[in-house]
Amino acid sequence: MEYTKIPGLDLQVSRVALGTWAIGGWMWGGTDEIESIRTIHAGLDRGVNVIDTAPVYGFGTSEEIVGRALKEAGNRYSLAVATKCGLEWDAAANSVWRNSDPERIRREVEDSLRRLRTEVIDIYQVHWPDPLVPFEETAGLMERLKQEGKIQVAGVSNFAPEQMDAFRRRGELAVCQPPYNLFERGIEQDVLPYCREHGISTLTYGALCRGLLTGKMARETRFSGDDLRKVDPKFQEPRYARYLEAVSRLARFARERHGRDPLHLAVRFILDKGASIALWGARHPDQMDPLPGAFGWALSGAEMAELDGILEETVPDPVGPEFMAPPARGGASA
Repeated sequence: MEYTKIPGLDLQVSRVALGTWAIGGWMWGGTDEIESIRTIHAGLDRGVNVIDTAPVYGFGTSEEIVGRALKEAGNRYSLAVATKCGLEWDAAANSVWRNSDPERIRREVEDSLRRLRTEVIDIYQVHWPDPLVPFEETAGLMERLKQEGKIQVAGVSNFAPEQMDAFRRRGELAVCQPPYNLFERGIEQDVLPYCREHGISTLTYGALCRGLLTGKMARETRFSGDDLRKVDPKFQEPRYARYLEAVSRLARFARERHGRDPLHLAVRFILDKGASIALWGARHPDQMDPLPGAFGWALSGAEMAELDGILEETVPDPVGPEFMAPPARGGASA
């Protein structure tokens, strides 16, 4: 495992964090609490000490499972727990929308502390920018939550540089959590250089691009229930075939050059591009077994250029993760 620092945290944090969206079950076809707790413990056993969750992941389910797992592990304060705020939902209707109203966040932080069974949230992130609440107002509230000892550092997720600028006018910003992987590279143009310039840690999500970069998917793979891949354009033909061809070539590159699997390449790419931390999503303990293979090697500049060539040839029109963005309240422009 490799470790790094996040501004405002004393703990050295692992450069791979465990992402628990799938553990929450919603949009991932359900959850298994016992299996999920075992998965979290498997991550801890492999040196992961950052656990990322959110209230909306299973409408509280993911946070509750993380809280139980950490209580059983008994080492809460050797870990950094990251969660989020600013999304409201109607579980019966399976609908989610943005809401960073200060009163809403005040309720959310108390609910998250209770579900996580902790006295403080290490990294508290605004999940999506809410166009109806000034970012400066949200930043001011985060500063008050720090003063009250409820959170250690503030972060944002899915924010553009100009939105982070507004946030930083009223409060410190330690973390930005954007989507980033071999297929979804939009942040290389703006968010990643902005965060480097301003000393903001990047806790990137989607490293394996919803399983595509594991190398285990095929043309006949099917998704059921509320699995979000049913609506992700990457998993629809004829585009899906092009992505599978890209993964096949990336897998060959990883094996021939470094004796690794495509998921190792996916994580190494993110870290060598300069992101602070890559989220590794998992829902079963054995999905943590390959983690050590992401470390102990690096991609050269020439190899990065070769990867660019593979992607340009196989997926010349890549699709971003924009389909996942929840709407703003009342039809406001996001």
